Amino acid sequence: MPGFDPRDPETYWGLFRREARLTGARRGAAITVGDPVRSADGIELTWTAEAHGVSTRYVLLRWEEIVRARFPQSDWTRLTGVPALLWRLWRSGYKADLQREGWRFATVIFCVHYIYIALALLSLAAAASLAALAPSALQPWSILAVPPLAFAFLAVLMRATRGKPLYVPHLVDDTAFTHAYAAGAAPEMQPRLDAFAARIGAAEGEADEVVVVGHSTSSFLGIEVLDRVLARDPGFGRRGTPVSFVSIGSVIPWLGLDPAAVGFRDTLARFARAAQIGWLDVRAPWDWLSIHKRNPLTACGLPVPDAGRPAELWVMIHDLITGSDVGRRQWNLFQMHFQLLMASQSATGFDYLDMVTGPEPVHTLIARCRARVRTRATAAEAGI
Repeated sequence: MPGFDPRDPETYWGLFRREARLTGARRGAAITVGDPVRSADGIELTWTAEAHGVSTRYVLLRWEEIVRARFPQSDWTRLTGVPALLWRLWRSGYKADLQREGWRFATVIFCVHYIYIALALLSLAAAASLAALAPSALQPWSILAVPPLAFAFLAVLMRATRGKPLYVPHLVDDTAFTHAYAAGAAPEMQPRLDAFAARIGAAEGEADEVVVVGHSTSSFLGIEVLDRVLARDPGFGRRGTPVSFVSIGSVIPWLGLDPAAVGFRDTLARFARAAQIGWLDVRAPWDWLSIHKRNPLTACGLPVPDAGRPAELWVMIHDLITGSDVGRRQWNLFQMHFQLLMASQSATGFDYLDMVTGPEPVHTLIARCRARVRTRATAAEAGI
């Protein structure tokens, strides 16, 4: 399940195929990736991967048209919405809570909004300056030109900062979507999540294991989907087919800390207790666009039912990229955010492609990581 991304789903297939070639070359086992197939109902893009004698059916949730309806927002919607949202988040104490749980993530998100406000004020100042240069015969009527001029300037600046290194419109609109979803104001997501939940439920018994991977925004959407599966079928995951959830580049507290996200916190609490579904949280302290300081349940003020819920897998940047590539990529925040989905330059470090196509079942990896978390927790209680 991808994050808030307006690109065609084949972009992810292309990334998967390219990185699979690199993983295969570095680890001595070719990964053969089949052609992508779009479902007739527009819900998914599917392809197969063959490696180590294992066949993997990879199903990508499509929601890019929902993202495109919200990114880019109209300039007027963004101009009126940003101040109102910032005021709500500051007044509710959310800003302080997010900074506590992920100061790097909070710094990026709020600074981008401050940059947006600064660009709006700059546009207003530029428009006022141009109006002041008008001939005296046009004064004071030239003042009437200030609002449309400022609006036009801001529109140009938004297009100029849409891509790297700032990604201002993208992060502002992603934030707006997240908090709209928290407040139940993104109804278009419900049918899509319901449809994907039906597919996940139908996969039980058809494969050796079922793995749901939620990247970025889908770290919380994946939990929503699995909660829907369990609501329909409480026995899901208990009939012999291991089911696992992998949150990667997680931003669960981004949603869960919002006071308006009462429904999601209830969902998260139910999922935390659903022991029949394994949960692995892949954490990267170098990723400024994820929140990884603490257990996401603790971060959202919820009880942790078990020391290994979720199991943790910490990935250091040098496990993935080495040498000059670290310095070259580290300030491209979106590149680094996607790095966990890309091939590792190491032959032994964490590699997403190897995890989802390799011979070791994901539920076995989760059991191993869970055991390490429990061992650390036991040692901490014993004061070792």
